[in-house]
Amino acid sequence: MLVAGAGLLLYPRIAEYFFERQVEEIKKEFLQSRERNKSLFDELYEFLKAENKRLFETGQDGLVDAFSYERPAIDLSEYGIMDNRIGFISLPTINMELPIYLGASEENLKKGAVHMTQTSYPIGGNNTNSVIAAHRGTYLVMFLYIHNLKIGDEIIITNFRETLTYRMTEYKIIRPTDINKILIQNDRDMLTLFTCTPLGGFYDRYVVYCERVTE
Repeated sequence: MLVAGAGLLLYPRIAEYFFERQVEEIKKEFLQSRERNKSLFDELYEFLKAENKRLFETGQDGLVDAFSYERPAIDLSEYGIMDNRIGFISLPTINMELPIYLGASEENLKKGAVHMTQTSYPIGGNNTNSVIAAHRGTYLVMFLYIHNLKIGDEIIITNFRETLTYRMTEYKIIRPTDINKILIQNDRDMLTLFTCTPLGGFYDRYVVYCERVTE
């Protein structure tokens, strides 16, 4: 019984260790593919930039309920990116890095962070707000410690083309139906992080707003 109990206690740490090693490996492969497929990824960038413009100009009218998030609007395999993995998010303050998958399906949420469909793609630019969500600790940590982020902390997005740096500006606790709280805002280049709160509950959403750092 003691051995079994110790195993249960150690399992989350072991799972997290192997998950972190897996993320390191797939990010290494991702960065290598970025160099090999530059011209193809330049095409993808232009396409997503046009999509972000369309989302802004149409007022994100496709974002109507939770199911709007689950199905990705595009298939990145056409551009040589498998698993619809568009990039990585790094939160240095809480020592967390996760791959970002298109579509907030339960399958993708088990693998890392997800981009919410009908929000801006994480490539930066004026009039954009990319919303990235993750679980808040099941057997993996994910966004468990997101509440430890402070105003001014940096959040880094590594996409298929470049690395973007954002800085936390505020946080809010909102209702799941408060879609207007995560919309694109005029003349801003934003990143919004999104997870469930309170811990162990699904009643509200903990939202972290970030603004792009430009030189």
